[in-house]
Amino acid sequence: MAMEVTRELLHRLPKAELHVHLDGSLRPETMLELAAEYGVKMPAADPETLRDYMHVKDARNLVEYLDRFAITLSVMQTADSLERIAYELAEDLAAENVRYAEIRYSPILNSQGGLPLTETVDAPLRGLARAKADFGIETAIIICGIRNMEPATSRDLADLTVAYKDRGVVAFDLAGAEYNYPAKKHKDAFYTVINKNMAATIHAGEAYGAESIHQALHYCQANRIGHGTRLFEDPDLMRYMNDFRIPIEICLTSNVQTRAVESFEKHPLRMYYDEGLILSLNTDNRLMSATTVTEEYWRAHQYLDFTWDELVNITMMGFDSAFMHRTQKLEMCERVKREIESLKPAKA
Repeated sequence: MAMEVTRELLHRLPKAELHVHLDGSLRPETMLELAAEYGVKMPAADPETLRDYMHVKDARNLVEYLDRFAITLSVMQTADSLERIAYELAEDLAAENVRYAEIRYSPILNSQGGLPLTETVDAPLRGLARAKADFGIETAIIICGIRNMEPATSRDLADLTVAYKDRGVVAFDLAGAEYNYPAKKHKDAFYTVINKNMAATIHAGEAYGAESIHQALHYCQANRIGHGTRLFEDPDLMRYMNDFRIPIEICLTSNVQTRAVESFEKHPLRMYYDEGLILSLNTDNRLMSATTVTEEYWRAHQYLDFTWDELVNITMMGFDSAFMHRTQKLEMCERVKREIESLKPAKA
């Protein structure tokens, strides 16, 4: 008999989070405390009002969605704040049974107050190490280049990524405004990372069409695609991604917020799943999208009719798509399978 899908059951489901931005996932309470400490003005004085303000409800496109990040970044310019925010994000993820998370951000945006780039990485790593000790959650960092910055900046961030290979950083990404900022301009940065046998993922096909995904794959050699919402516009490219088993990091809620799709019901997730593509479900930004990993799974069930077995399949695809050494990944997948099996009701 098919298992009934409930929020409580999805909460208990062990999950992987492969696409979550550090600077998009702060607790409002923490923002206010840090703002008071650093003399930064916030747009609201109490946590709930601030939470509501940071929840993007009126963006007409990706660029407007990204405007709120200036607020979070204003309190992310010290080592202590970065360590705390990383720790709290891992704590929040662990609280909803996320077993593994890859947390991404662009360190160049955290050095505006003079913090050395190395410390912008060391500080979050310290927070994530404490979270592992306290909550058992496995985490890693993905460093992001920014599309609308100079390619030279991306190359610097790629060098930083390589410097932290096997020290907590697992991949390089390209984020930010997509339209009119092609990935191919940053291909040298990706060569730097790939040449050192490290992984790459790129935001693509969110605010621009399938051509953006094509560049991410064929100019920058991406191992995964972030969002990929408009992949279906190029059926031949979609077959290519399916044939070569290139995973897509799906972020349902933020895709609706940025108008990448008209509604949850019209999101191509169901089409991609039925075509056999490799997928994961992710939050993108827990604060700006007012969501959790559990909520993303629930919305897939609620709006796109995903069954329990299909959602279990997606969670396993998420773990299998992790930028983790194969032996570690296989061990984690076995643990997750046993945990999922334990969720089934006992036979009478």
